[in-house]
Amino acid sequence: MSNHTMEGKVAVVVGASSGMGKAIAKTFANAGAQLSIAARRGDVLEKLAAEFGDTCLACPTDACDPSEVQQLISKTLERFGRIDILVYATGTNIPQRSLETLTHETWNMMLATNTTGAFNCVKAVLPPMQKRQEGLIIFVSSTCVQSPDVSGVSYQASKHALSGLAHGTFKEQQMHGIRTTVIYPGLCDTPLVLQRPVPTPEDVLAKALQPQDVADACLYVATAPPRARIAELVMQPAGL
Repeated sequence: MSNHTMEGKVAVVVGASSGMGKAIAKTFANAGAQLSIAARRGDVLEKLAAEFGDTCLACPTDACDPSEVQQLISKTLERFGRIDILVYATGTNIPQRSLETLTHETWNMMLATNTTGAFNCVKAVLPPMQKRQEGLIIFVSSTCVQSPDVSGVSYQASKHALSGLAHGTFKEQQMHGIRTTVIYPGLCDTPLVLQRPVPTPEDVLAKALQPQDVADACLYVATAPPRARIAELVMQPAGL
C-alpha cells in the first residue's frame, strides 16, 4: 500500500513526551517527517527534539487551552509552511475511577484532557488543512470503546466521545480532502498503566502491546495514499 516513507510530510504529534506519543514522534521522524512535538512538559520535549535537529520543533502545549493549541499550529506553519498530519495521542486516567470515588472535578478533568483537547486541536488545524484540500487526523483511543471494562466511566465516556469527534469530523470535512482515523489499542505498557488502582501483574504486562506497536500502526495509516481512508484500527495483545 505504501513504502512507509514520510519524506516531505509535516506532522504534529500531541502528547509526545511519553508513551505512545513519544514512540509515534520518533517513528515519524525516523521515517523522514518534519514535525512539531507537543505536551505540557517542555524540558522533556526539548530533549527529544534535540535528537532530530532542525526537522523537529518542540512546542510546550496544554491541549486543554485553545490559545496554546493555536500557538502550536501557528508556530508549526511558520516553521514548516504546512501541516499534513495531526496525531492526538494525549490521554490520562486516574486511580480514583469508580463512580463512588469519581468527583465532578475529576470527571471534567478527564473529559478536558481526553476529548476537549482533541477538539481544540481539530479546530485549530482545520483551516490550514482546508486551504490545501488535504490532511489526516489520527486519534489514539482505547479498546474500552469496543469492550466495556473497569477503566472507569470517565475514561470510557471520553474515549467514546473521541470516536464521535473523529467520525463526525470526517463526514463534515471529507469534501476538503481531510481524513480521520481512530486507533484503538488494548493494554499497552505505558506510564498510564501506573494509574491503575491495582497494579497490573508482571506476567500480564509482559504480554501487553508496546508503544512501538502503536507507533508502527500510525506510520501505516500516515503513509496510506490520500485516496484511502483507514477509518478504524483495533489492536489487541495477542496473548491476553
